[in-house]
Amino acid sequence: MNKQHRLRGLYAITHATLTPDANMIPAVEQAIIGGCQIVQYRDKSLDHVRRLQQAQALQQLCLQHHALFIINDDIELARLVNADGVHLGREDGNITEARQRLGDDSIIGISCYNQLELAIQAEQYGADYVAFGSFFSSRVKPDAIRAEPALLQQAQQQLNIPVVAIGGIDQYNAASLINQGADMLAVISAIFAEDDIQQAASTLTKLFDPPTPPLSP
Repeated sequence: MNKQHRLRGLYAITHATLTPDANMIPAVEQAIIGGCQIVQYRDKSLDHVRRLQQAQALQQLCLQHHALFIINDDIELARLVNADGVHLGREDGNITEARQRLGDDSIIGISCYNQLELAIQAEQYGADYVAFGSFFSSRVKPDAIRAEPALLQQAQQQLNIPVVAIGGIDQYNAASLINQGADMLAVISAIFAEDDIQQAASTLTKLFDPPTPPLSP
C-alpha cells in the first residue's frame, strides 16, 4: 500500500507523564486496539539507553498491530530502530538529511504550526505529511502557537500530501477539524489521560468513519 494512503486517522503521541515508563507499552497497545493508526514516540530526555529501549519496544508493538511508528525529532533513533519515519519540528534537522539517512520509503512529517507557506515548502522538499496547530488550548503545550481551523481547508486546496491537526483535540471538537480537512488527528491527553484508553481512542477513531447511509424503505 502507498505509504500516504496509510496516513489517515488517529495519531497518538506518547508523553513522559501520561505514558510513564512502566505503563507506556500497555497504554499504547490499548490506543492501537481502540483504532489508533499511527504512533509517535516523543521523549526529550537525554537518557539515550532508555529511549532506545522504549523505541524498540514500541516498534515491535506497532509491527505486531500493523500501526505506523514515527519517532519525534531524532533521525538517528528512527534509523536505529527501523521506524516507519520521523517527525521534525522547526529546529530538528531538515527533510533532505532525513531522506538521505532513512531512505525513500521512510515517512517524514513536518511541523508547520500556523504557516501554510512552511507546508508548501515542506512538500516541495519531499515531506510526506505536514502538521498544523495548536488548534485549541492544550494541557500539554499551553503556550503553543495557535492556528485557525480554516487553515486546514486552505491546506487541502494547495497541498497534495496528508495534513495533521494537533493541539487540544478531544472528542467534542475533533469532528470540526476533520470536517475542515484534517486527514489525521494528533492526540495526547484525550487518549492517555483517560481512564479507559481503548474506549477514548475508539470514540475518536469512529469520527473518521463515513456515515452509514439510511436503509431504503
